[in-house]
Amino acid sequence: MNQWFKTLFTMGALLAMVANASGDDVSSAVSGKDLNAAVGAPLFQDSGTLWDEKSADVAKRLRMPQESQTSRQSSFRKYPDSSTRIFGARPFSMALYGEGGNSVRLSLVYANKGDFFSAKGGGEDHFDKDNVKREDVREFRKAMVADEKTITSTLTGLLGKSQSQSFGEGSSRQTVQRWDWKGHAFLLAQESNEYVTLQIEPTASADDGGKIARSSDSSVRDRIRENLQERDNGDVVVGDLPMVDQGPKGYCVPATFERCMRHVDVPADMYLLAMAGDTGLGGSTSMNELVSAVQRDVRRKGRSVKTFSGKVKASLVARYIDDGIPVIWSLQSTPAFNDIANKRTAARKTVKDWDEWAKRVKKEQRDSRDLSNDDSYSHVALIIGYNKNTDELAISDSWGNAYRERWIGEKEAQEVSNGSFAVILP
Repeated sequence: MNQWFKTLFTMGALLAMVANASGDDVSSAVSGKDLNAAVGAPLFQDSGTLWDEKSADVAKRLRMPQESQTSRQSSFRKYPDSSTRIFGARPFSMALYGEGGNSVRLSLVYANKGDFFSAKGGGEDHFDKDNVKREDVREFRKAMVADEKTITSTLTGLLGKSQSQSFGEGSSRQTVQRWDWKGHAFLLAQESNEYVTLQIEPTASADDGGKIARSSDSSVRDRIRENLQERDNGDVVVGDLPMVDQGPKGYCVPATFERCMRHVDVPADMYLLAMAGDTGLGGSTSMNELVSAVQRDVRRKGRSVKTFSGKVKASLVARYIDDGIPVIWSLQSTPAFNDIANKRTAARKTVKDWDEWAKRVKKEQRDSRDLSNDDSYSHVALIIGYNKNTDELAISDSWGNAYRERWIGEKEAQEVSNGSFAVILP
């Protein structure tokens, strides 16, 4: 009897080894050309990995414009048109992340509650959107099911059966299907009524469950202070701040929080933050709700979130700006307000006499038309700088590089302010 069990056990072990070997053979036999045919773009090469390549080179092959560049991080983002197919399904967002110049992660977001109900444009135009209809919600749910099925089928056909594992930390932790190919891990996630995503990570990162080492508090504080810009004209501005382009959807809150979290070395992704903050279809997130949702994640990395209220002015924000910390600000970003910010920012580039400029700004604020609040333009942006001599504040919106730094007068900012603020402290 014992011999029979030994024989049975040995046969089972051999069968398992054969199965695993055949799975490896399936993956190793797949070429970069084979995967590129499924991607629909020249993403992979037959030698080396994405992680050996400069992120700019990979982005160039995918025709992805640069979204952000800091001294340590880079990102490239594209919102493809409806005809684009990658692994057989339509991606609404493609984002490539780099560190130290090299690629570290590619994120593909398919049907999701933000982009699926997006507005008529990005930037200031993202406020112009239609009401969500019941039939739209049904189509969204059907699209999620179809996307997951298509991507699973495509990757299984190429790389064999997937494995299930957990990936991420805290509120971003999720169960994913995983396929491996030559140093790349393909991680497919589907969160009900939220999104379908495919992340391509180094296999070592996937093996570690996506955990990221905590940076020391002192190193973060020193770094962000060193990057503070103190200009000859009196401008004091937070430097080296990541940009995130929220695209044509109302993700200003999660996108802004992602920027601040990454600034102090806390990993973040606006799509995961939108889920954590219970963002509505097409957008709209409560800043207080998202603060509550990310508290634990931020504390886990040795950081903290502080909220406060008051009258928006340089004396209120300077205590944070001077330490290299941007201030999250809730406002009504009305067309009149944006018109002034755009014109003021453009005019600043030609200033030769800053004393005269200060007089001009103060006069324009005295003479300005009413910028009263309008709830249909609820928004969250960053205050990243100030100039006490000219009574101006620098703001930064999560609308791409054209909105990285704009200037507005204190009085004008006060007219549209909701009086609510938050900071993520190192």
